[in-house]
Amino acid sequence: QGWTIVDCGIANDETKAAWDEIFATQLEGLPVLRVIVTHMHPDHVGLSQWLCEKWNAPLWISMTDYLTAQWLSHKEGGAAVGARAGGGGSADHFQKHGLVAPEDLEKIRARSNYYSNMVPGVPRQYRRIIDGEMILIGGHEWQVIMGFGHAPEHASLFCKDLGVLISGDMLLPRISTNVSVYDADPDADPLGLYLSSLDRYLPLPDNTLVLPSHGKPFTGMKPRIDQLKLHHDERLAETLGACKKPATAREIVPVLFRRELDIHQMTFAMGEAIAHLNYLLRRGKLSRQLCDDRVLRFCVV
Repeated sequence: QGWTIVDCGIANDETKAAWDEIFATQLEGLPVLRVIVTHMHPDHVGLSQWLCEKWNAPLWISMTDYLTAQWLSHKEGGAAVGARAGGGGSADHFQKHGLVAPEDLEKIRARSNYYSNMVPGVPRQYRRIIDGEMILIGGHEWQVIMGFGHAPEHASLFCKDLGVLISGDMLLPRISTNVSVYDADPDADPLGLYLSSLDRYLPLPDNTLVLPSHGKPFTGMKPRIDQLKLHHDERLAETLGACKKPATAREIVPVLFRRELDIHQMTFAMGEAIAHLNYLLRRGKLSRQLCDDRVLRFCVV
């Protein structure tokens, strides 16, 4: 007998202290038997290596997200990887989409260790989890539901007996899940993947208790899915309207985000703007042209 951890938090002293408090007061003398990670973002996988080593427990995660986390956190030769994934690569990517302010680009280039600072490493070995798999936790079966668009291969866990869904970041009660296009896959359609993934939750009972990674637990999953789809439909319509004349992703950002953004928020906003543009491009609503200034512009077909 023992405990299963789902998601780890960012690798910093504050998070470690929070875990140590839990271990000292909540485990009832039982060990941690495994660590399940829903996806590879730093607030979920960051402390996986520390937790797995502390308890000699295996990491359970999807293969795609494990390999992505390993790649981004890699230290040997990691300077080149980090420069592409978190710094220079992102700067080049966003510059091609109209983010040309030198001070902004310099700040982004300086973030080459952004991921590895929060995910200093992942365990050398892992146990792959796959869509539809049943995982036994506490005498109950939990079904793995894979979702896409937010992360490469995001695992949610549903227990029919308990009526509980551990949704990770795929279903959040108040904010919309970030869906971004990154430098490594610049023509991706993560928004299309995310919207189709939402349909995978529709067969679940609507009175399911959803345990999200951000925000409070909630019920009413299907109305929330409807809200999320409507939100993106509205944003897509606004994006289309803003492209009646050629527009860059940077010019779309204030259409989608009507507030001041710092550079951290701007990187997320740029990724989301490109995701909405790529969605419309894939469906023949927009055309795309690389202009003489080496910047991509999108226009209504």
